[in-house]
Amino acid sequence: MVIRAVALDVGGVLALVEPMDFDRRWEVHLGLTAGTISTVMADVWDAGAIGRVTEAEVHRAMGERLGLDAGQVEAMMADMWKQYLGVPNVELIDYVRGLRPAYRTGILSNSFVGAREREGFGDLVDELIYSHEAGMTKPDPALWELACRRLAVTPGEMVFVDDAPGLVESATEFGIRGVLFTDTRRAVADVEALLCHG
Repeated sequence: MVIRAVALDVGGVLALVEPMDFDRRWEVHLGLTAGTISTVMADVWDAGAIGRVTEAEVHRAMGERLGLDAGQVEAMMADMWKQYLGVPNVELIDYVRGLRPAYRTGILSNSFVGAREREGFGDLVDELIYSHEAGMTKPDPALWELACRRLAVTPGEMVFVDDAPGLVESATEFGIRGVLFTDTRRAVADVEALLCHG
């Protein structure tokens, strides 16, 4: 089947990121027991991933639950976003930009409220599908279906690139051509092989 669309994840693919450990650093800084922030904020992080809270509500919950003032909340969230955004994978971004207009392109990302504005990928692809805007996260099959619908292709006509093996496997089970990102050159070669041979 001919490939007509390519979709990619952001964190670990279009953006190169380190493991999220801002919470551990802040627990040391605030004198909190290890794991306190992730435990106390778990429902808020989950809600932010599917757009059930606003950024203001995230900040409010953090301040109230951890006993932080506004300045501390701002500093912790700035630290979180710095890690979340990582650094742009310029080589892959340039490759993706060159796929248009021959192929439909998209971003399909498990995200957090506020990510679209900070990531700045609006002009890179045809469709941006963020979990916090769609109200569901990968590997929900409904999100794979939404991506196919938004890109106007059948599953077999789409390539999806992600750095999480389980999500690549889920996409493949749905019928999408999954590519596991381990490094940029290999990912580009794997995508190109699918574009050339289907």
